[in-house]
Amino acid sequence: MGTLYYGGSTSTDEFDDRVLAHLQLAIVAKLRRGEPFVFSWDVEREKGSGSNAIWISPTIPLRFTYQAGRRGPINRSWVEALLKAANSVTGLRIVDEPVESVQSASRDDE
Repeated sequence: MGTLYYGGSTSTDEFDDRVLAHLQLAIVAKLRRGEPFVFSWDVEREKGSGSNAIWISPTIPLRFTYQAGRRGPINRSWVEALLKAANSVTGLRIVDEPVESVQSASRDDE
């Protein structure tokens, strides 16, 4: 499980490393374009259920940490689906991974 830290050193929530790696690519792409947005996710039943939403902006500190050393291959179609969600009125939400070609996680052009 990886952790998203937002707004200082406070932990925001934990996500599967693979999910977090794809979220990171989508979030960084939006921030590189100077596009703030809302990120919402559901809270697991074991953690009390419910949902969270945060405003992602380039002016607020953001950090991603991963439990595993490797995050696995990147599915470009999934990153694009996450970006499409982030560009919507409701903002970024975790969507199911599309079954598409998977690319190496070591690509530097993301």
